[in-house]
Amino acid sequence: MINQLTSPSQIKSIMKKHNVRFSKSLGQNFIINDFIIDEIVRRGDISDADSILEIGPGIGVLTQALAETAHQVVAVELDNKLIPILHETLEDYKNVEIIHNDILKIDVGQMIKEKMEKPTKVVANLPYYITTPIIMKLIEEVSGIKEIIVMVQKEVAERMVSGPGTKDYGSLSVAVQYYCDAMIILDVPRDDFMPAPNVDSAVIRLIVRDKPAVEVLDQEFFFKIIKGAFALRRKTLINSLSKSAIGIDKELLKRILEEMNIDLRIRGERLDINDFADLANRIYKETQN
Repeated sequence: MINQLTSPSQIKSIMKKHNVRFSKSLGQNFIINDFIIDEIVRRGDISDADSILEIGPGIGVLTQALAETAHQVVAVELDNKLIPILHETLEDYKNVEIIHNDILKIDVGQMIKEKMEKPTKVVANLPYYITTPIIMKLIEEVSGIKEIIVMVQKEVAERMVSGPGTKDYGSLSVAVQYYCDAMIILDVPRDDFMPAPNVDSAVIRLIVRDKPAVEVLDQEFFFKIIKGAFALRRKTLINSLSKSAIGIDKELLKRILEEMNIDLRIRGERLDINDFADLANRIYKETQN
């Protein structure tokens, strides 16, 4: 790399030169371990067959590694103070385009159509406070994304990959696994960042499915059932769903669960995605027709 951007002294020097400070409000934590950068590229199977959409490039440390490996990189940065730094650290990479914008306000699907020359992977070191909205936007609303490789809070990564009966399993687990094959590919200690956050991180790889994991009659209704099932984790599935915003009749729920050979005392956290699809489809037929 041209700049030793994982060096704390170099980071301080660059930011001092541009009169920039770390933004707590934007959740800025820069990676200071070369190994982590190399592993994200390696374990994400980044190659010259990929176009990369990077969200939140910061000062460009991961961007440089991506540019050296991928066909192209389109980097979207929200913080206008970092744009001059990116132009400096990435000036020798002709396959990088920097866009100053908010990823949550961009029509990402349209941008992919217009700018991406190869199959698209999203790579990002996401701010903790906005991780879930960004990931859900990408997997729910955007076509044209092949994979999403993101650094997130370790606790959130564990929730995304968790299965039924575990403490981390919840509505986020089901939602992510409905759209993607999810796996944690790297654990990242807090000391590998500057400034160091209060929690550890993990890199998760989401391979977007060609079609959802299960067939549902109505996707919006399916996710309402998921949300309702986990709304009151300590309650039975029947009580949680009947007391949720969707408000399903208890007797109907009892009958449907009996038809599915499911214990009436079960909690939502014990059902897998196939059970939820079956349950949602049965309730939908009974209540929406």
